[in-house]
Amino acid sequence: MKPLIVDTLASGKGTRLTTRDVIGAGPRTVAGVLEKHGMEPTIVPVEKFLRGKNEIKGFDVILISGMTPDISAMGKTIRKWRRGNNGSVIIGGPASSEPERVLKRTGADIAITGEGEMTLSELIDLGALHGATDGLDKVLGISYRIKKTVTVNPLRSVQSREIFKEYQASTDTITGYDLYKSARVYVEILRGCSNYHRARIGPLGDSCTFCEQCTELGLTERYDCPVGIPPGCGYCSVPSLYGPPKSRQSELIINEVRRLLDLGVHRIVLSAPGFLDYGRELLVEPDPLTDPRNPEPNYDEIKGLLSGLTELPQMKSGNASLMIENIKASLVTKRAANLLGSYLTDTPVSVGFETGSDSHSVQLGRPDTPSETLVSLRRLKEAGMKPYVYFIHGLPGQTIETANETVDKINRSMKLGADRVILYRFSSLPASAFSGCPSGSPAVNDPNSKIIYDAAQKANQESKEELVGKTFKVVVANRYDRDHRFCVAYPMLHGPVVLVEEVNMDQGEVVDVIITGVASTRMVYGRII
Repeated sequence: MKPLIVDTLASGKGTRLTTRDVIGAGPRTVAGVLEKHGMEPTIVPVEKFLRGKNEIKGFDVILISGMTPDISAMGKTIRKWRRGNNGSVIIGGPASSEPERVLKRTGADIAITGEGEMTLSELIDLGALHGATDGLDKVLGISYRIKKTVTVNPLRSVQSREIFKEYQASTDTITGYDLYKSARVYVEILRGCSNYHRARIGPLGDSCTFCEQCTELGLTERYDCPVGIPPGCGYCSVPSLYGPPKSRQSELIINEVRRLLDLGVHRIVLSAPGFLDYGRELLVEPDPLTDPRNPEPNYDEIKGLLSGLTELPQMKSGNASLMIENIKASLVTKRAANLLGSYLTDTPVSVGFETGSDSHSVQLGRPDTPSETLVSLRRLKEAGMKPYVYFIHGLPGQTIETANETVDKINRSMKLGADRVILYRFSSLPASAFSGCPSGSPAVNDPNSKIIYDAAQKANQESKEELVGKTFKVVVANRYDRDHRFCVAYPMLHGPVVLVEEVNMDQGEVVDVIITGVASTRMVYGRII
């Protein structure tokens, strides 16, 4: 059997606008399951699939990965598939958290909700990829459509760490992405989240009795809420879908990264909802890790992972870069910041504020307060890292007071040395405490959101202007489609897109540039040194 995997993640209606240099770990994880069963899958990004003419020939089944905002792209993909192929259509990713909706809107046959490795393996064994329907009613974690009838099966329990390590993400399929040599390639090191606090506002949070079981009792007691509020930050569904953290063994991660680098990848991102949770569950087992504060990070496991990765030849030579993404401020001890800085000097790291109000933060179910996050920024900056800060506008409970406090935290973050403000609009996610809340309005339609948006834009513009005259090592990607005099290049250690005026460079070429000007809040101009 020849399976085709189409990556629609962050593509919206079918075109990535702001994440062109991102290759997520999900589709390669799916490919790894198929390879484990002796198949030879191919991954294609949705843009290439939709504009191509022969992408469906020779394939027997299509698997599509996407998020809730990508349902339109998933539907376009399936309609094109149906015009020339009658093979089965299986979808997964966060979009499948609303299985009945996504199946009816896209026309897919099966949706996998939550962790998919064991579920997909069972479907393969049943012959579902060949179109068989017998036994689908017994498979946990799926929904399926037969003609116009959709059946939603019970969810599967979260996988154990032992099951998690049995499935390895594919590496060879990375070459299906045109920009794999210049993109940020995500490698999953950890799944799940340790924040089992609960939201105290919103349709579900309003039922909170303030028993403090989720913040003060033991690890096992925190797992369940007496009134059924989903765990974690109110806007997030990670704990509901994936449970407490479970980490992959460092040797498995190092082997995966080594293979990707050998294939020509230059930029590796260690993917985790919270990097400092890595290995922390080992300190409390057999209890579940449901406390976002205690114990402190597992320094030995983190050191072993980072030391092994930074010793890889491409990393040591500077021809490849290693990045991490999200960390919880509640775990940024001085020791943790110094450990990260010793291996990841000048590397960006993202810390979430989401709101600038301490009281609003508690209402949202956050694991830390904005005041604590400011302390973590100072520690990370002193350790030699480049903090990025996350905020969300349009959150439930947002008021003019919380908006003004958020603007204050944006400004104070930049004074402490934050390199970038990343601002999102609140999106209501299924399986989260705020699933019943309407998504936030565009900033132009909400005065409170508008002042947050303007503050973030101003901070990022000023930050870009400070880059002029500085040098960066970048990886060349492709010709800039709006002005062919320029090539698009990405900093090895993340940062703004660099437009380089040069005609004779190949994708994956690593060069040093000096920043000569600011093109926008997202792009700068550079000249090869």
